[in-house]
Amino acid sequence: SAQCASSITMTKGSQALLTQALGGSYTVMTDRGQMARIAGQDADAIGKLPTESAVDQSGEQLDHDEVEARVWRQLRTCYDPEIPVNIVDLGLVYSCDLIPLDGGGYRAAVVMTLTAPGCGMGEFLKRDVEDKLAAIPGIEQVAVELTFEPTWGREMMSEAARLQLGMM
Repeated sequence: SAQCASSITMTKGSQALLTQALGGSYTVMTDRGQMARIAGQDADAIGKLPTESAVDQSGEQLDHDEVEARVWRQLRTCYDPEIPVNIVDLGLVYSCDLIPLDGGGYRAAVVMTLTAPGCGMGEFLKRDVEDKLAAIPGIEQVAVELTFEPTWGREMMSEAARLQLGMM
């Protein structure tokens, strides 16, 4: 089983196994069993082309329903580092509320969990959610709360996720 680390430093020429390339980021495992998440804009560190944000930055004003739709689309681009299913279909997002702000725009308040508590990759996943939601026009603040109540279980996965993972 892999160790989870909040950050690791690898020297030039070190080898790592690319275990996942989904949602615009990469997950690698070192020869010591440590996993690391590499953001798409840093992909050149592993010999891949850097990616730009997939969110429209035109500055347009969006209504509540469109902002909410974009938030859920962005959440579906976030992946657990060890499972090739997005966090929404995996059942990790318990809620996402848009709270109107006095000065305009919204605060996205996400309550989510992890498949296993205590893994340092949880902070990477949380930051991925924060960064992707903050890039959406109309989202002025993002708050992501990690919780373990209720405890995540396979029954929380969508039917499509269970099918994709061969659990049906």
